[in-house]
Amino acid sequence: MHKVCIYDSTLRDGAQAEGISFSVEDKLKIVSKLDELGVSYIEAGNPGSNPKDLEFFQRVKHMKLNNIKLTAFGSTRRVGINVEDDNNVQSLLKADTPAVAIFGKSWDLHVEDILKTTLEENLGMIEDTIRFFKGKGKEVVFDAEHFFDGYKQNREYATQALQAAVDGGADSLVLCDTNGGCFPLEISEITKEVCKRFDVPVGIHCHNDTGMAVANSIVAVQAGARQVQGTFNGFGERCGNADLCTIIPNLQIKLGIPCIAPDKIENITSAARFVSEIANVAHNERAPYVGNSSFAHKGGMHIDGVVKNPKTFEHIDPSSVGNERRFLMSEVAGRTTILSRINQVDASLTKNSPQTKQIVDRLKELEHQGYQFEGAESSFELVIRKELGKYKPFFDLNHFKVIVNEPSREEFSSSALIKVNVNGEEEITAAEGDGPVNALDKAMRKALERFYPQLNKMRLTDFKVRVLDSKTATAAKVRVLIESSDGESVWNTIGVSTDIIEASWKALVDSIEYKLQKDMEG
Repeated sequence: MHKVCIYDSTLRDGAQAEGISFSVEDKLKIVSKLDELGVSYIEAGNPGSNPKDLEFFQRVKHMKLNNIKLTAFGSTRRVGINVEDDNNVQSLLKADTPAVAIFGKSWDLHVEDILKTTLEENLGMIEDTIRFFKGKGKEVVFDAEHFFDGYKQNREYATQALQAAVDGGADSLVLCDTNGGCFPLEISEITKEVCKRFDVPVGIHCHNDTGMAVANSIVAVQAGARQVQGTFNGFGERCGNADLCTIIPNLQIKLGIPCIAPDKIENITSAARFVSEIANVAHNERAPYVGNSSFAHKGGMHIDGVVKNPKTFEHIDPSSVGNERRFLMSEVAGRTTILSRINQVDASLTKNSPQTKQIVDRLKELEHQGYQFEGAESSFELVIRKELGKYKPFFDLNHFKVIVNEPSREEFSSSALIKVNVNGEEEITAAEGDGPVNALDKAMRKALERFYPQLNKMRLTDFKVRVLDSKTATAAKVRVLIESSDGESVWNTIGVSTDIIEASWKALVDSIEYKLQKDMEG
């Protein structure tokens, strides 16, 4: 079985996504992480487009990379000039990468309406540029931009664009569904025809505008493509690019097509979360394979089936991609679910153990108060530990005070003062924040970091509030659900009170206690 080269464009195409901006340091960290994972190529930026990418290429030269071939991205020469005189071409040379990706027009509509040149000149631009870089000893990847749309409109010209690239010496031809509007059967049939026509390895580059980028990439491989371009977590223009976090397991685990080293596939979930963390965006918890909900079970029948035989409701072993099974605490979960969580703390307990009944009774009591542990399993684990006497608080609160400044005329609208006690030592700290909960969160972690330095990696990634009884108006009880992350894992905690600040405090405390408990256990 031929290996499929994974060509990652997170740092170039992914950086074009709305709301994402990578610093040079961010890019270097992602390169290191994806090199560890065993990705074949990283398209790390367009040195002709901005000084930041030029700085990145200068600094990345000094990194020791074991798997990745760094690639700089740029266009063919401009219309009507010699390739040597094109500034973007010279910037690509300055990047000094072993490979370059050159994109060129393969759709006659773009040649005539966008480039405003002749079809012949465009073919010359493709061939000239690729021949130039081959003369400099570079591996050249040709990205045939808008190839599928161009092929459907003018098959002969789209094919001529590929031939021009081959004539220039291109090492691979990448067929791009740049508008993301094609369907799998179209991709499959056209890719198969191209693979038959050219001896040069063919790649696929899909966008997700119809929600089919992953499917289109998979069928292209089945049709003969040997390189898949995409981004981690599907970051990219508009609706995003093909998600490599789904494609890699689909190819390697489901289809038996090697992409990365077999012992590295279990690291893909942590790598996906790492990239989300660096990008400063909420990780997609419903993403296949790498989401927190990928192997989460809620229905009692589902849970019972998985306990008896995981294959009944899981298409793969979660651990094969570095993820884990979760049984959600809810009114439909059943005692089996609760016992499974209890056994993670004390494996000796059974359904009939008195401690099990004690925990179930406590769960019912808390649910009556408004707690709902379906999305807050970390808080539920702390409940279990408390009921079993396996919980020791890592700190005690003396008091806290929150001040809200309204109307807000400064960057921060709130401030918090907190005094805590850790093993007899007191610490008092203040912090400002964007709202009272943010200020309280920052003050608490600031106070505790002297005792627990690992908390500086932790941050609150999501905050939800739900009013439980709107009939009582401002005296209503609220449920606060907090999601936290340390860049490697994510956990959820809950707090309930008629005071939103107190409910938030309870959830924040659980979040920190859970993190410290897990770190202590190793």
